[in-house]
Amino acid sequence: MTRIHPTAIVDPAAELDSSVTVGAYTLIGPNVIIGAGTTVGPHCVIEGNTSIGCDNRIFQFNSLGAIPQDKKYDDEPCELIIGDRNTIREFCTFNIGSPGGGGVTRIGNDNWIMAYVHLAHDCLVGNHTIFANNSQLAGHVVVGDWAILGGFTVAHQFVRIGAHSMTAMCSLLFADLPPFVMCQGQPAEARTMNFEGLRRRGFSAERVAAVRTIHKLLYRSNLALDAACTEISRLTESHPEAAADVQMMLSFLEQTPPNRGIVR
Repeated sequence: MTRIHPTAIVDPAAELDSSVTVGAYTLIGPNVIIGAGTTVGPHCVIEGNTSIGCDNRIFQFNSLGAIPQDKKYDDEPCELIIGDRNTIREFCTFNIGSPGGGGVTRIGNDNWIMAYVHLAHDCLVGNHTIFANNSQLAGHVVVGDWAILGGFTVAHQFVRIGAHSMTAMCSLLFADLPPFVMCQGQPAEARTMNFEGLRRRGFSAERVAAVRTIHKLLYRSNLALDAACTEISRLTESHPEAAADVQMMLSFLEQTPPNRGIVR
């Protein structure tokens, strides 16, 4: 049977796998689904239309699935979807989506989310990310796979954070952070690329070299963004192994609104 502490309150309509553990004084609402192997610590509130996958470890004092902090929200049936094997540390707040943003806040798989992280409505978080303590995302922020957010990072609404990127502590993002880029500052400025992270993830020397060239074209060549994209597209000829990395960068840059731009 599901291991539920006698002081926990679980609505009879909630769907919990038989292997789920629920700690003391936790409250789980009627529209919550929790998959196999997930543990929920004490003093948590999980409400709203919230689906949580398998083998997640949710520590104490979390609020998951509350309505968005959006004055336009009017009880529409929006969702929070959390994938598998995520670690969610203490005092995190993840809100459901809003009608104006697709209606879903989504967290992928294998993410390491430290204490006091806030994910506002309609945020989309990929896989294998790390959020250090007090990282804060406003609404509609998109975070790519393997991104690392340093402690006290703050992202403005609608900002996109590219795959394999990294922010230093106390970074403030008003613009899109392209893939691979490491940034720092208030507002954040690009410093270098996340070369060590790429090596740890098994990137070949050729792929790392291509990323190094991308960095030079974007940030060291005094090229306008369109001209830099043209030069980046040619890297597939000299670095064919990095074709997917080049395409990911070009796709990211093409989707960046001109009025927001990229971290420079």
